[in-house]
Amino acid sequence: MLAIVIPAHNEAACIGACLAAARAAATHHALLGEASRVIVVSDACTDDTSALSRAAGADTLEVATRNVGFARAEGARFALALGARWLAFTDADSLVAPDWLAKQLECASDAVCGVVSVEDWGCHHPQVSEQLREHFALSYSREDGHRHVHGANFGVSSEAYLRAGGFAAMHSGEDSALVAALIASGASVAWSVGPRVVTSSRTDFRAPGGFGAILLDVTRSYEAGEPVGGLSRQDLPLLR
Repeated sequence: MLAIVIPAHNEAACIGACLAAARAAATHHALLGEASRVIVVSDACTDDTSALSRAAGADTLEVATRNVGFARAEGARFALALGARWLAFTDADSLVAPDWLAKQLECASDAVCGVVSVEDWGCHHPQVSEQLREHFALSYSREDGHRHVHGANFGVSSEAYLRAGGFAAMHSGEDSALVAALIASGASVAWSVGPRVVTSSRTDFRAPGGFGAILLDVTRSYEAGEPVGGLSRQDLPLLR
């Protein structure tokens, strides 16, 4: 069995699209009909996230920690209890590609770190959208062997996850910490551009030290007219 785990805090506005994409990935023909579960971990939600998730057919867990690391770990615990052999993780503000799960498995590694793309620059950063688009294009590697780690595009075998100790209860950086633990445990990690995810450039991000926070720092520098570095991958602040 395969499992897709999605932590969510007040994501009623986007959880429907996220779950539709996840369900399409979970039923892709390349998976040859293998059973799958989509699991939403509703973390201290005060909106309709939980109800919408259940209506969409997702297993929905309720926690109240406001901690993304704990939420991911709780989703993994539930999936492991169901017998999942592979744990795939994304975020509620992200859309996985139809072949996302199949591409993770195709890597034949203990864990897979994928890449993200952004399509909504103008919606959230209208004054500097073109600068951000160029910045991202120059500073972000989109080649196999990249070293980006995104909770929105990550997969790991259940065995490797357990050997590495699973996700720590961290408010941000739990994804990077787990990848470091996987490497230390001897797990094989594929740094692949095959599994594709579109994520958001929104400013009301949930993880205080994640992709959204880094992006906001870069945005503020552009808006203030401050130097952000030359137009080279070496000089620009990395959007990891």
